[in-house]
Amino acid sequence: MGARSAVVVTHSRVRASGHLVDEVEEQLRRDGFRVSIVDNIAAPEFGSPSQQVADDTEIVIVLGGDGTILRAAELVKGTEVPILGVNLGHVGFLAEFESFQIGEAIRRVADHDYSIDERMVAHVDLWIPGADRPLSDWALNDMTLERYDRGKMIEVSVRVDDVEMSSFGCDGMIVATPTGSTAYAFSVGGPIVWPDAQSLQMVPIAAHALFARSLIIGPKSQFTLDVLGDSQSAGWICNDGRRQRPVPKRSRIVVRQSHDILRLARLSGVPFTRRLVSKFDLPVVGWREQHRPSVAANGQDQREPPESNKEH
Repeated sequence: MGARSAVVVTHSRVRASGHLVDEVEEQLRRDGFRVSIVDNIAAPEFGSPSQQVADDTEIVIVLGGDGTILRAAELVKGTEVPILGVNLGHVGFLAEFESFQIGEAIRRVADHDYSIDERMVAHVDLWIPGADRPLSDWALNDMTLERYDRGKMIEVSVRVDDVEMSSFGCDGMIVATPTGSTAYAFSVGGPIVWPDAQSLQMVPIAAHALFARSLIIGPKSQFTLDVLGDSQSAGWICNDGRRQRPVPKRSRIVVRQSHDILRLARLSGVPFTRRLVSKFDLPVVGWREQHRPSVAANGQDQREPPESNKEH
């Protein structure tokens, strides 16, 4: 049997900061892998195809944060190759392991001891005025449409399934997948959507409107955003913080669920809810309940009655 193939995606800063990448490469080689190291992946232009991993690649291991995982996603787009993230960044929401667990992670990969978490991807069509076909791109996290002129608003019309719902001026619009709901969309007030939900959400950024709430649509629906001809500013589109370009006035953007999916390798059965609490360090006990006791396994509340209610 020939050597198995793995691609390690990282950043030049990680390679320069120590011997971690060399150690990972050496361990993979000892476990029978042929290893390729990729760093500083240049972002392709919006609508342009990106470089892909070789057909015989078994797995892509990412050493970095969520931004590095988004770069690695470009390498596996349209393939069935899974990504395993080892967090060297800050939150690392997409990563499975932390840096101190990397030895175990590689051992589990070598033993095929992992499951696959399938994440939906958004398909994005950009229609430029006068074009006979769109520029097509995709997003694992989100598509953002922002104002080109930072001192003015962009005027947009919002449609769902070709029915106009509203139009307003704003700083921009975000259309996020469930995976991206914990990223930019969350920071501007959007809801968190569980990753197995087949949906897209749209969140306005600083909209000058009475009705400009987040909208969530199902897998058979689509969002359409028109940059109005009398908009104060043209637009700028960016997918996953990487693939971007200017958007002229009178352009149209259509976002729907893609037929492609992205595969994340999971080494544990930790549910999304626990990951959410851990990564965001959520205050499970509120400030009014600092002395709330735990609930026993039988569901009975173990709290002592208040002093005023105790029998004397």
